[in-house]
Amino acid sequence: MTDQRNHSVGFVSRIFGVFGYSRRALHLVWTTSRALTFTLAILTLISGVLPAAIAYIGLFIVDGVVAAMTSSSPDMRRVLWLVLIEAGVVISLAASQRGISVSQSLLRALLGQRVNVMILEKALTLQLANFEDSEFYDKLTQARREASSRPLSLVNRTFGLVQNAISLTSYAVLLSAFSPWAVVILVGAGLPSFFAEAKFSGDAFRLFRWRSPETRMQMYLETVIAREDGVKEVKLFQLGPRLLQRYRDIFNKLFVEDRRLALRRDSWGFVLGLLSTAAFYGAYAWIVITTMNGGITLGAMTMYLVLFRQGQTAVAASLSAISGMYEDNLYLSNLYDYLGQAVPVRKGDAKYGPEPQRGIEFKNVSFHYPASNGKALNNISLTIRPGESLALVGENGSGKTTLIKLLTRLYDPTEGCIMLDGLDLQKWDVEALRQRIGVIFQDFGRYQFSVGENIGAGDVRYIDDAERWATAAETGMAASFIEEMPDGYETQLGRWFKGGRELSGGQWQKIALSRAFMRSDADILVLDEPTAALDSASEAAIFDHFQSESHNKMTILISHRFSTVRIADQIIVIHKGEILEQGNHESLLAMNGQYAHLFKLQAKGYQ
Repeated sequence: MTDQRNHSVGFVSRIFGVFGYSRRALHLVWTTSRALTFTLAILTLISGVLPAAIAYIGLFIVDGVVAAMTSSSPDMRRVLWLVLIEAGVVISLAASQRGISVSQSLLRALLGQRVNVMILEKALTLQLANFEDSEFYDKLTQARREASSRPLSLVNRTFGLVQNAISLTSYAVLLSAFSPWAVVILVGAGLPSFFAEAKFSGDAFRLFRWRSPETRMQMYLETVIAREDGVKEVKLFQLGPRLLQRYRDIFNKLFVEDRRLALRRDSWGFVLGLLSTAAFYGAYAWIVITTMNGGITLGAMTMYLVLFRQGQTAVAASLSAISGMYEDNLYLSNLYDYLGQAVPVRKGDAKYGPEPQRGIEFKNVSFHYPASNGKALNNISLTIRPGESLALVGENGSGKTTLIKLLTRLYDPTEGCIMLDGLDLQKWDVEALRQRIGVIFQDFGRYQFSVGENIGAGDVRYIDDAERWATAAETGMAASFIEEMPDGYETQLGRWFKGGRELSGGQWQKIALSRAFMRSDADILVLDEPTAALDSASEAAIFDHFQSESHNKMTILISHRFSTVRIADQIIVIHKGEILEQGNHESLLAMNGQYAHLFKLQAKGYQ
């Protein structure tokens, strides 16, 4: 018995505890549009009062008709005036309900936009580590799927609850004149259905959270099957039927749970709904018998029956609103969990270092990714002075790109420190630091924007500056094919939008190189596999051009092509996150180690 009581208390406490998000949702809606929220509140109050007024006027109409039928000189005008008054109240009720519908529609649009913007604004503040975490993606998916509609749903239900509470209060006042027990029966008959609905709402929410990974997989399969960057291999490798079957299998797995929940929910809803039906007809019989015994008039009987029926509807609506609010709060917890995601405070504010001649210095730097046990980099020490170039060589996964992520502060070192101009990177203002770096990653973005915007994205300060586009495109060797396009720098790239033009892999790479050169004031250039999609002639031309454009800059080059690497002032061979060899091309060949071995293998392929 004690365990059962504790379980019940715990269930009730969970119900009311989760309502903590209601206040935040109401504030969110209020700050989205005060005028619409206030209008919605006033119309809700009006809609709550008018149904009782209609029932009350109906009492006088019925009694007036009965009196007229038994009177030798009936007062027809009074009855007709009452009918006109009731018609006016009904019209007012319809107008207020229509106003509620309009206000809700406008609020829904405004609120959906605001919540989505909040989600995206939060995404801009998060670190790269968040986006490389599968649990974070589950949280983001949960927030985006329901959160844009749930705040307004919660407010609508709250106002609906207020409206029904007002109606119920007015009904209770009129019904208590017949018997206070009628009020007790009216309210009590709906409680079992409410608690059952609240329980199943919680079950539905837990089911929603449990299957977020499967839902994301379905979304991913849709992308692979239906987007141009995946469809080539899907068709060529005949993956379509297999991927589609996997999509169906996930749906069938989820549908089994949905069906089980729906059957339990509706079965219990039907059984407990019978209690409400029995209560109504019990009260119906009670009121009819009282009327037949002369306890109340025919008009009063009509009013009480209408009040009880409408009251029962209002109780059901109120309890349903509370249950729905509970469910809305559960889903809003996803939104606020996501918005509450901790963001590390970056305290650095320096925009300049005390010793610019010192350049970049890695001092015993180690790093491991949050979800990994091993180190991606281990005890890395290197120096790049202004005007020098560094090439990083190593197999895939050796840590080369990770080193660049640390330099650009997409991550911070686990151990050791990185200095720039004699100042620890932790003390630099992140935006000022990144403004000094022009970078192209091997997995660079292919934006479905115009050519100019694709290049201009390299420096958001000048993203619309056509002259800088042209200068950067010249440096990145992209100007020649851009000028041949019908709309030049205004050409839409990609196939997602009408009139879009797709580029070859090499052309996209030149666009990305041009993007890196948009930051003309950047004194650190980072090229991560910048010519992987280019032919040898284009590669040679780009690096000749690159050397002439970057003689006063610090440059870091990651490449597997030794014809490119050999031009660097110093070369570092990285193996499993550690520096294996370090020197220039000639000294490394003389060492006859890993670099020399790889260089000879590649050279042999050209003989």
